[in-house]
Amino acid sequence: MNEDQIKTLQAWRDRLTEMPKERLEIRILTGKTPVVACVIDQRFSFTAYVPKCHSFDGPELPLLVLIHGGTRNPHLRTMIDFAEECGCVVLAPLFPCGIIDITDLHNYKALIYHDIRFDLILLSMIEQASCIWRVRKDRFFMHGVSAGGQFCHRFFYLYPQLLLGISIGSPGSITLPRADRPWPEGISDINEVFDVPDQPGQNHVPDFAAMAKVPVQFVVGESDIETSALRDKLGPEAAGGGNRIDRITALRDAWKKLGINGVLDIVPGVGHEGAKIALQAQKFLLPLVKNVAH
Repeated sequence: MNEDQIKTLQAWRDRLTEMPKERLEIRILTGKTPVVACVIDQRFSFTAYVPKCHSFDGPELPLLVLIHGGTRNPHLRTMIDFAEECGCVVLAPLFPCGIIDITDLHNYKALIYHDIRFDLILLSMIEQASCIWRVRKDRFFMHGVSAGGQFCHRFFYLYPQLLLGISIGSPGSITLPRADRPWPEGISDINEVFDVPDQPGQNHVPDFAAMAKVPVQFVVGESDIETSALRDKLGPEAAGGGNRIDRITALRDAWKKLGINGVLDIVPGVGHEGAKIALQAQKFLLPLVKNVAH
């Protein structure tokens, strides 16, 4: 966002601090919010859940970013009790199908699509949200299932310093830390793809030491073995193996070798079901978010 847009939103928030809680604007912007257009690119938008403890002139609340799967359902309603218990804001971006290519379903999974940088779109949404609500923007939590799990673990390669904890759910394809394969299969060209400046004395991405400091959950359903929705070949060249359990386990193992010690939760009796995976993610995130909130 530019400086004028930031000032406009902050002035709006200042006015909201003076309004009684009964006013329509306060009621609309508390609880499950309307969909808000992304300022820097209105093809994209976000919604949020803002807990009752939020005050427009109060302390900054922790932020959980919820990345939707391919159906574009972020399962935000499953996070309402969680948000109220933790006192955190939940932000759910929407990356619609059919951007540029009207038949495309997959645009955001690898973070970059044609000239669109979905990582930068998300960061701008967080900045925008922080100008409306009292929410912490410097570091936040993240969870996503299926295509959202793909986005999350790839975002983690680029921005570990921004994450207080990450829950990676059931990704259909994975980016292993392989220096012999290009993005998104590997990371050989990650600095070139994402235009990371070459600055002496600074680490290039990925910064595995920084990643190792972040609590990580890998989560997948015990019955998530269906492969018909997987886009790549299922032979020996497929990154990680034949199904989502194999792949998330392979990602866990590859990161463990680099000192990134995440927990792997395989949820009994659950298939490729985002809402149920989200409930398991809450168990992992709950103490982390509460620790920040208090």
